[in-house]
Amino acid sequence: MTHSFNQKSRSLAALGWSEFFSVQLEPGENDYARMRIATVHRSRMTAESEIGSIKLSLPSQTNTTDFAVGDWVLADPQNRMLVRRLERCTLLQRRTVGARTQQLIAANVDTLFIVTSCNDDFNPARLERYLALANEAGTTPVIILTKSDQVTEVESYQQQAAALQSGLAVVSLNAKTHEAVTALSPWCGSGKTVALVGSSGVGKSTLLNTLAAKQPEEAQPTGGIREDDAKGRHTTTSRSLHAIQGGGWLIDTPGMRTLHVSDVAAGLDILFAEISELAPTCRFRDCTHAHEPGCAVQAAVAGGILDPARLDRWRKLRAENRDNTPMESGPRGNKTPKARGKRR
Repeated sequence: MTHSFNQKSRSLAALGWSEFFSVQLEPGENDYARMRIATVHRSRMTAESEIGSIKLSLPSQTNTTDFAVGDWVLADPQNRMLVRRLERCTLLQRRTVGARTQQLIAANVDTLFIVTSCNDDFNPARLERYLALANEAGTTPVIILTKSDQVTEVESYQQQAAALQSGLAVVSLNAKTHEAVTALSPWCGSGKTVALVGSSGVGKSTLLNTLAAKQPEEAQPTGGIREDDAKGRHTTTSRSLHAIQGGGWLIDTPGMRTLHVSDVAAGLDILFAEISELAPTCRFRDCTHAHEPGCAVQAAVAGGILDPARLDRWRKLRAENRDNTPMESGPRGNKTPKARGKRR
């Protein structure tokens, strides 16, 4: 069940409704109630509406895996029967091992809070995977460094994180204090939606409880870091939508220790802009930036302009993305990447 921080803020705009969704309404649909998916389970879904939290009635044969927390849907105001889902502005999704389709993480997210802690969980290579996911979805990524009160050299973590992508915002905080609300307020205004992603045990549930000002009886359970390997325990088991201070909405997600990249070619170009911007100046159009003469990328490495570790990680993620992205047969049997789009 979801809980509203401010039950009086029940306008559609406060819930995140915008012109992007209004123009999708077809003739005869103005009388339908507009609701936002708050939780998705195997055979049921709940939603936030102008009248509060409700349980949707689902038509037979409805596949709830086709819906994501944050989706906007139309429903009959009398019996709360789901009518249809509206097109998404943004969609966060990932491909799991062996799955034919991508797993939906969250929809219509303005900002993705990528949470990591100032300890052994901090891993630049893993953060780059989250950044590629955010870039591909069209959301604004922000890296949040938790447990900053437990280390003496926070600046080192901030500098490493900020260097991962041009213009990247990095915020260090103690998730248990009200100062966290102030630090994140630029992204949590009325009608805005943020989502939390990161490994288990980094403080996502603690941060949620602080941002949503949850009372003890309704707070998300939290778990600490195991002392033997500095890894966390799973405390969040499903995705859910929560009202937060400042008038925004937050989508909480279970911890993801492994994130395979797939369908994120554009996201990687943004993440590794220093490489993608140099590539066109290489002598050969199909340069792999490994051994070809006249390679501008290798020249940047040799000149100390480009970190060789970044190039290695770019090469690894690019290969993984290529291997994991489904291919379709093109003209004359040629293989071409499967068409994708952010709005689904």
